[in-house]
Amino acid sequence: MDLRLSFFFCFLATPIVGENTSGKARSCSDVRQFYSGKGFHLVGVPQTEISGEHLRICPQGYTCCTSEMEESLSTLSRREFEGLVKEAGHSLQLSLTTQYKSFDGYFLDLLNQSERSLQDSFPAVYGELYTQNARLFKDLYAELRRYYRGSNINLEEVLNEFWVRLLERLFKAQNPQYVFGDEYLECAVKQTETLRPFGDVPRELKLKATRAFIAARSFVQGLGVSSEVVRKVSQVPLSPECTRALMKLMYCPHCRGMPSVKPCINYCRNVMKGCLANQADLDTEWRNLIESMLQVADRFNGPSSVEVVIGSIHTRISEAMVNMLDNSAHFTSKVFQACGTPRVGGTQVSGSEDKKKRGKSPVDEKAGLGLEKLVSDVTGKLREMQQYWVQLPNALCTDKVSAAPASEDKCWNGMSRASYLPEVMGDGLASQINNPEVEIDITKPDMTIRQQIMQLKIMTNRLRNAFNGNDVDFQDTSDDVSGSGSGACVEELCPRSTDRNTIPNTDQPIQYAIPAENKKVVKGTASQALPHSTLLLLSLAVVLFRREVNWP
Repeated sequence: MDLRLSFFFCFLATPIVGENTSGKARSCSDVRQFYSGKGFHLVGVPQTEISGEHLRICPQGYTCCTSEMEESLSTLSRREFEGLVKEAGHSLQLSLTTQYKSFDGYFLDLLNQSERSLQDSFPAVYGELYTQNARLFKDLYAELRRYYRGSNINLEEVLNEFWVRLLERLFKAQNPQYVFGDEYLECAVKQTETLRPFGDVPRELKLKATRAFIAARSFVQGLGVSSEVVRKVSQVPLSPECTRALMKLMYCPHCRGMPSVKPCINYCRNVMKGCLANQADLDTEWRNLIESMLQVADRFNGPSSVEVVIGSIHTRISEAMVNMLDNSAHFTSKVFQACGTPRVGGTQVSGSEDKKKRGKSPVDEKAGLGLEKLVSDVTGKLREMQQYWVQLPNALCTDKVSAAPASEDKCWNGMSRASYLPEVMGDGLASQINNPEVEIDITKPDMTIRQQIMQLKIMTNRLRNAFNGNDVDFQDTSDDVSGSGSGACVEELCPRSTDRNTIPNTDQPIQYAIPAENKKVVKGTASQALPHSTLLLLSLAVVLFRREVNWP
């Protein structure tokens, strides 16, 4: 990943000027040129060195910097550093957003192609049996899209309802001479458990389709959540202590008359590790999320892959209908035995024309290799970004920025041109307790970043459930906590939905995991309950987030 950070210390390109050891006031022409090149006015800038007792950040020797210059350069160092962190984050976010668009578009295309195939082939195969019930199929695909987009609905219930309605329509169409009331149809539906008029298709499709849609939805959500986390974390402002440390690292060499002396590599690392300590605390949950996404991506391959299952929904429906129609007489007789003979009152029609129109069921289209390539690309990129948060400080201190190992005794150590002796701190906030360059209160973590850590934990939990074929939205049995149910989106990619459990796109907690207004759980039919640790995690998330944004 190209962070394009080589311009971070562009001031290092100025001509070499040695330290003032002669005691004679030295010209400040180089500093004036540099200062003007940064866009500042030269009013008040010394022509020659002055005594530096007024300096508050840089060492107080002879200097070409006034108090106003030191303050201006300090603000500049903060602005440039924040800009580069955002730029680095934007590069990562762009990669995740690109993958999000690719997968989201691909999954929706699979579903749309399946529906188009059904609409194109079913009229010729089933005639009026399809045209009179076209709305039933259209509603099914609409519900599948709603689920994929994040609506908090039970996918198993959607499929069960579809098969019930389809059975009723086909049963009535095959027996038009009878009048069937709601109670009779309910009795007929109950016979499907033993008679299985659709064969094994409903059971197999429910099993495979729910796993496929859960995997697809959670994977795309994971891409969206990770992108949003990067965006928000990259916008976290620097602390005043970090600003001082950056000024001392970046621009104090100018004030000391050593504009071309590069910072010592370990000095630079300590500053960056201190300034990015909170960000580094994302590392554990970030790696957990990436690993979970890689596991879910494995579900996209094989004969029961997401691509095959979603792309062949129409053929499985047709297979089920053929089973039902071919065994209509047997099913009807068994229903009559169990539920009684219904009242005659319909119109007698011949079934020969319907059989003629039915012909063969649509042939499943061969699945392409598009998903395989998408998965290969994204897994490679995900692995590359696994250690992003702990690698970022080192990425800012490249050889082009810091002094090479061979020059360790001639680099800027924060006070003069000499070796840097302190050891390099570890990663994360807790490791900065003895950081010699950045004063940090390790008892006061940044709350924005803590919120994003919680989002990563919640999304990782969803992905782990998805890997096992479980939808966390319909496992929770408490009245206090729910899974998200909202789809992952990245700024302009968010669907324009008015679902009651969708949070507006603001800088409040990410909308993918915690519903804003939905305080009551949408209970489903899944039998497996959430582990105690998961319930505790989600409960803590709700309490934390509501406190931070003052939800009622």
